[in-house]
Amino acid sequence: MSTSSDLRPHKPASPTAPHGVPGWLVALLAVASGMTVANLYYAQPLLSSLSGVFHISTATAGSLITLTQVGYVIGMLFLVPLGDRLEKRNLITVLLTVTTLALVAAGLATSFPVLLIASLVSGATSVVAQVLVPFAAGLAPDHARGRIVGRVMSGLLTGILLSRTVSSLVSDVAGWRVVFLGSAALMALLAVALRAALPRHAPTTTLPYHHVLRSTFRLVRTHPALLRRGLYQAAMFGAFSAFWTTVSFVLTGPRFHYSSIGVGVFALVGAAGAAVAPFAGHWADRGLVRPMTGLAFVVAALAFALAGFGGHSVIAIGLAAILIDMAVQTTLILGQHTVYQLDPAARARLNSAFIAMFFVGGAIGSQLGSVVYHSGGWTGLTILGAVLPLAALLYWTTERKQPAAAAEPATASR
Repeated sequence: MSTSSDLRPHKPASPTAPHGVPGWLVALLAVASGMTVANLYYAQPLLSSLSGVFHISTATAGSLITLTQVGYVIGMLFLVPLGDRLEKRNLITVLLTVTTLALVAAGLATSFPVLLIASLVSGATSVVAQVLVPFAAGLAPDHARGRIVGRVMSGLLTGILLSRTVSSLVSDVAGWRVVFLGSAALMALLAVALRAALPRHAPTTTLPYHHVLRSTFRLVRTHPALLRRGLYQAAMFGAFSAFWTTVSFVLTGPRFHYSSIGVGVFALVGAAGAAVAPFAGHWADRGLVRPMTGLAFVVAALAFALAGFGGHSVIAIGLAAILIDMAVQTTLILGQHTVYQLDPAARARLNSAFIAMFFVGGAIGSQLGSVVYHSGGWTGLTILGAVLPLAALLYWTTERKQPAAAAEPATASR
């Protein structure tokens, strides 16, 4: 049976190939991950515009974000596991092609239901990012896997944060349709670039598709660490989503009077948090997963407290945004480092279960954050945001060190 190690570049390590993986390839994977995952968030700054265009309420418009994330979860559960079953380069090409078509449909939509369906499909196929991350993990040597995954994830997380800024600026200049049509063009170019640059990566299992899906769910029962890290990240991503879904209401409200462009520029502040990703990978490689996870939970809770008490200061809210993003990115990379070690032959399926769990948390956080904000204001939102990482911290106190078990590959998932 072929493994990812059979397909690693055969050139010796060099200044352009740190840790045995070419630097340009790591950069391409990072950019590609950021560009694809950004499709989930382009609509966030457009909600007020879309409510006017389609004559719907802001709450109904907000369902676009939730449905896009639901699509992503569907893709994680039913498409990403194919990364273990099919040749990855071909899978990536097909997914990006469908994403391109869905984004074109979104950009040309004449009714809100059409936009919802197109966003659901583009959300599902934008899981390309979650095929690329385990792809990078498979190319990396064991001693540097955390650092390389951290670099790729820094691109993915930067894409999440910059998507709002790009969307705000483009829509203000050229209209909301160009946001989706422009992304469609980028996805088409990305499909060509990845097709040309990626090495062929043979399947790691010959199980039929329905067995692959069944084994994905079985992995959650087989590996307690997978469920634990998924729940950790669900809480953190729920808090993250609640913050970024509602902060635009604060910034555009009577307190600050920001324009949509101002909200987009504010999102650049949060993007500074992506700088922690390579450090988180380094901490993972040094065996500091557990203590740094606990510290990240504390930082997130304190950040929401700062956002609450400093709600009249955009500087305080901006600093809180940076700290929240840093904490969420830290736990994400530490979690992926743990999950990828559980079974090297099932990394796509492990990643599928892990990401699906925390995106469910993100979808719930977005919806719950909107409800809490409209009923309890910014104070209620920040309390909700602090409670989620504190709940994760409480769960973290029950964790026991199991280094040997975590390192043992499972054979049942093959």
